[in-house]
Amino acid sequence: MSSLHKTLLKSGLPPKVPASMMSEYFDSYEDVSVNGNSFRVYKLGCEGPILFLLHGGGFSALSWSLFAASVTSMALCQVLAMDIRGHGNSRSKDDEDLSAITLARDVGDVLQAMYGGADMPNVVLMGHSMGGAIAVRAASEELIPGLAGLAVIDVVEGTAMDALASMQSFLRGRPKNFRSLEHAIEWCVRTGQIRNSDSARVSMPGQLKNLKTGELATSDISEDNKQEDSSDHALPSPLQRGLANDCISEEDESSSSEFKSPLAVPAQEENNSQYTWRIDLAGTEKHWAGWFQGLSSRFLNVMCPKMLLLAGIDSLDRELTVGQMQGKFQMQVLPQCGHAVHEDVPEKVAEVVASFLVRHKLAEPSANFHVSLPGC
Repeated sequence: MSSLHKTLLKSGLPPKVPASMMSEYFDSYEDVSVNGNSFRVYKLGCEGPILFLLHGGGFSALSWSLFAASVTSMALCQVLAMDIRGHGNSRSKDDEDLSAITLARDVGDVLQAMYGGADMPNVVLMGHSMGGAIAVRAASEELIPGLAGLAVIDVVEGTAMDALASMQSFLRGRPKNFRSLEHAIEWCVRTGQIRNSDSARVSMPGQLKNLKTGELATSDISEDNKQEDSSDHALPSPLQRGLANDCISEEDESSSSEFKSPLAVPAQEENNSQYTWRIDLAGTEKHWAGWFQGLSSRFLNVMCPKMLLLAGIDSLDRELTVGQMQGKFQMQVLPQCGHAVHEDVPEKVAEVVASFLVRHKLAEPSANFHVSLPGC
């Protein structure tokens, strides 16, 4: 646990939102136009294979921020992190069409639009939860030219299907609105949705929208250093990024300050609410089963190097257990973290992924990176 996280838990103070959070972790972003839709894609690096990242349901591409900075420091690769339809800063003609095949086609269309007829570098698809299921669908439907690898984080068909029955109850238990970004971030850490306060600070604004403007909460965060051109939006050099951005004022450990968990905005303060969720996940229920049905067999049948990262080995179903014993994919278990594995322990996930890339000769290691052996 970071000193920042410990300070947060002791002091009860909400973490402050960094003034230029995107520029700390990405070089630039591009709004890619496809079939009348616009998809926000964040970029980092310019050499090596493309690590194309797909976030989970309700999250945004910013959930990959800390991981992106870490993995590009370990292996020579470039990161593209995309806001999926209906999420983040992406805009589509039909934000409610979140069917697995539509989302998978979006991924293929975005890559095609970005590279066109030019030689596309090797692509390693990587997704978390819903994004992992979409990555598998895009790979199995052969929508990605030059697919060189596939990595999935904490999604297994059997476990995911079983969890759907309680999903609406979970969503009803979340607060509908937040008074400020700071309260939203604090709720996120306090409830364990994301256990790494540094990541929550960057990730949470990408999940919320301003109730008055309708814009993503990231628009309310100043980015004075941002420079724009016609299509690509340049951000400060990676050398200017700071991963340890201690923004929380420390209090004496003996402080009697009592934290009141912002699990809901009191009725009398409803008019003071500033933010709500970017996407109504409860309204997407009709698509949930389609994301995960047949996931295990699709994953096993994809013909490229594959890896499955899990928060716990007990979630592995029978089909994947047999496939893992047959050596059809690499499995890595990272215990003591929550469902958002890549946010809770971004450096550990980056080390596993960098080792995967180097071991399969998909990327060159950095000068000071040593490949670790796969294991559970």
